[in-house]
Amino acid sequence: MNILVVDDEKLIVKGLKRSLEQQGYKVFTAYTGNEALNIVKNENIDFIILDLMLPDIDGMIVCKRIRQNYDMPILMLSAKDG
Repeated sequence: MNILVVDDEKLIVKGLKRSLEQQGYKVFTAYTGNEALNIVKNENIDFIILDLMLPDIDGMIVCKRIRQNYDMPILMLSAKDG
């Protein structure tokens, strides 16, 4: 299974990548919404872990753009309070 982890926090990405790879998953990483969209377009991604707050494009917009052409599961992450 190919998993895409999208977050601008490098420590979060590194930790998720390491944990998922230890479980046998192939992990792609992106730090911006545009990077994520390019990876989805060019790789066979099965599952996405997507941060809501990215530096270039809001995570919800990234999700909507992906949903226009793909139907893989997307888990949304947020560091927002409340």
